[in-house]
Amino acid sequence: MGRFPFPHNRREQPCIYPRAANADDARRAFERWRAEIVTAEGASGFLRARRPDTPDGHTNSTVSEGIAYGMLIAVLFDEQALFDGFWQYALKWANPTGLMSWYIAADGSRALGSGAATDADEDMAWALVMADRQWGGQGSLSESYLSYAKRHIDLMWEFEVDHAEYPNMLLPGDEWRGRNVFNPSYFAPNQYRLFGEVSGNIAGWQAVVDKGYEVVERSLNERNGNRDNGLVPAWCDASGTPVEAFPGAMTNYQYDSARLPFRIGQDFAYHQDPRARAYLARVSAFFDAVGADQIVDGYTLAGEAAPDPNAKRPNPGSAVFVGSAAVGAMHDARYQAFLDAAYARVQKGDLLARSRYYNHSWTVLSLLMLSGNFPTFPPV
Repeated sequence: MGRFPFPHNRREQPCIYPRAANADDARRAFERWRAEIVTAEGASGFLRARRPDTPDGHTNSTVSEGIAYGMLIAVLFDEQALFDGFWQYALKWANPTGLMSWYIAADGSRALGSGAATDADEDMAWALVMADRQWGGQGSLSESYLSYAKRHIDLMWEFEVDHAEYPNMLLPGDEWRGRNVFNPSYFAPNQYRLFGEVSGNIAGWQAVVDKGYEVVERSLNERNGNRDNGLVPAWCDASGTPVEAFPGAMTNYQYDSARLPFRIGQDFAYHQDPRARAYLARVSAFFDAVGADQIVDGYTLAGEAAPDPNAKRPNPGSAVFVGSAAVGAMHDARYQAFLDAAYARVQKGDLLARSRYYNHSWTVLSLLMLSGNFPTFPPV
């Protein structure tokens, strides 16, 4: 057993919580996720998160993001063997920069995409720091959790933060240097503050926090029609202008974008950054007006419903949209009714539109945060 066994049941002073929130709901969601998504097949003796209904033809493939979610979930639930299995899989698929290739075939025969994805790397690095605080030492690994964490943070700083044309801007991955592209949903200021402490590069990572808030704010403007609703584009440049980051990339508020209220909600919960509260006030007012039971899986930047065209019909709803909106609403007691209704919807575990892997993961992550079970463990 680790130093911080589940449940943690830690509620932050500035936040409100769903009145029905219960750690048992998160535990049940965890068991559903593990039963359907976690597999040893094609994992070379380790563990991976499979995507059973991916729309691109590579059924049961794995993405680095899924490994990162698994590591977050495992360390919070005090599941060391599960954590080690995911991280060993990530290490097996390290690319030339030392970060994990973002897309792996189901049978483990090849990488379908060689570049790293920053959203996965930041979650992996945070989880590794928590693993050091949870278990210490190295478990079944060849190095200590802290050693891996520090190296991963340094690699992110070197390859996934721009240090030239767009200083301190978070890049989408290690193959994006020199490109003016920012993914708002990758912005995780709560994590960067920890990275600064662990690496000793406090000023550098604080600059990444500041730059990220700056770009997010620029992306909310009259021209985009989203000045007051907080609906960030999936991809934008440093000026906040939506950009097609790759052929066919969506630029509306979609499955990537929907994560930002969760990430900013964490920064408010643990650091009370006034920029976090200002952003959350806008996006929470929008979703409160929509109503928890009416949230769909996609919006134009101006706030018109734009359900994802790849989701099967009838669409059961998406946990990442509803759960993240709920986490964002935790900053203000005026949203208690919305928060309660959103929690009830996520708690059922059936908001699995478009991607069962993705929404199973976000059901667990959302319920952990909403029930006070997503703490930053203190140093030992």
